[in-house]
Amino acid sequence: MCYNTKSYMLLFVHLRRSVPLKYWTGYLTAGIIGAITWALMRMAEKFYELVDMVYPYVTRTLQDVLAQWSAGVDFCLWQMGALVLGIGLIASIVLMIAMKWNPVRWLGWVLAAAAAVYFLNTLVFGLNYYAGPLADDIRLEMRQYGVQELTDAAIYYRNKANFLAKQVKRDANGDVIFDDFETLAVKAENGFDNLVYKHSYPVFAGSPLPVKELGWADMYTSMGITGVTMGITGEAAVNPQIPAVSIPFTMCHEMAHRMSIATERDANFTGFLASTANEDVQYQYSGYFMAYRYCYNALLSANTMDASSAAARVASEVNGELKHDMDAYDSLFASRKSEVGTKVADTANDTYLRASGDSAGVRSYGEVTDLLVSWHYQKEILPTITQQEKKFDPYDENEVDLSGIVNAKDPQPTQPSVGGVG
Repeated sequence: MCYNTKSYMLLFVHLRRSVPLKYWTGYLTAGIIGAITWALMRMAEKFYELVDMVYPYVTRTLQDVLAQWSAGVDFCLWQMGALVLGIGLIASIVLMIAMKWNPVRWLGWVLAAAAAVYFLNTLVFGLNYYAGPLADDIRLEMRQYGVQELTDAAIYYRNKANFLAKQVKRDANGDVIFDDFETLAVKAENGFDNLVYKHSYPVFAGSPLPVKELGWADMYTSMGITGVTMGITGEAAVNPQIPAVSIPFTMCHEMAHRMSIATERDANFTGFLASTANEDVQYQYSGYFMAYRYCYNALLSANTMDASSAAARVASEVNGELKHDMDAYDSLFASRKSEVGTKVADTANDTYLRASGDSAGVRSYGEVTDLLVSWHYQKEILPTITQQEKKFDPYDENEVDLSGIVNAKDPQPTQPSVGGVG
């Protein structure tokens, strides 16, 4: 370890002597910006209660303003920005070679630009990863659960999906027929309105503007990416090539990010809540379809005999329509995804999430099952238990031990005399 440190120090001294100071300006700039970003994140981590009280409300307002500004065009502004930066990067490489710029100095300023973009994203959105969990905002009590509780939740969501699978329109092949992308996007607002005004969840009072179609869809489909939300521009976008049955849910998921709900776990649960609270059956089916998939996949991944047996029982009662949609969902991604592209995208996403403060990384997507099981217990199981509990009656001798208490029981009524008074 000491030898390695010494070697790095010698290398740094050698470079410092061989390269003029002006060539290190970019690295120094990147270092300062990176240090400020790191300090902001550590402060947010330490004072998370203060962050939770203030920051999400400020950024939610900012995201609303940015969303209204970026709604002026149909395409994603951040994608155009990324394209311009990419072209600029290539042009700078060409100029560096043609004009014989020092590559060390060039790389320093590239790192400084990247650090500036990451700092800006952290400032306007990223600190939401340190805010409190969504469960606290919606008064959901999280609980430990086992295979039986997970199975019960999977059955509940399966039954809902079974019923709704028969309510949506289908073509001759049995595939769902949903509204076009733009029409579906406009309808997403209804679910969030119901959550805010009917269920009193102000945490969902963010920008109701429709999501955009994600450009370069072929590339994102090959990487298994269903949607992207960019805090810098306030744009929520959904890949239009994903299975139709999952599009409404994904629209709500991306809108949740724009409402400053940062973690993938909480955004997925918001997708379920906003979809099932929507008055449109397309959204309802999409929400319960995805909830069932998450719970069923959790049973499969448990990798125990009990869980495997339970998963088989649950799947055995899936009706034809739901099974058709499940198979179509799996086959589309299986046929379109690239193993290399998906691995690269997952690695990049996992790195970003962990660096931003979500320690679960990409595992956060599947952790929505914890919320779904707790929701099922609190909203469906607990009320039935409460209703079955008989209220205590202090006058019921079957509930109160009256032995040894004088005159505790009413005296037997006197029999009336026959024939009147003698």
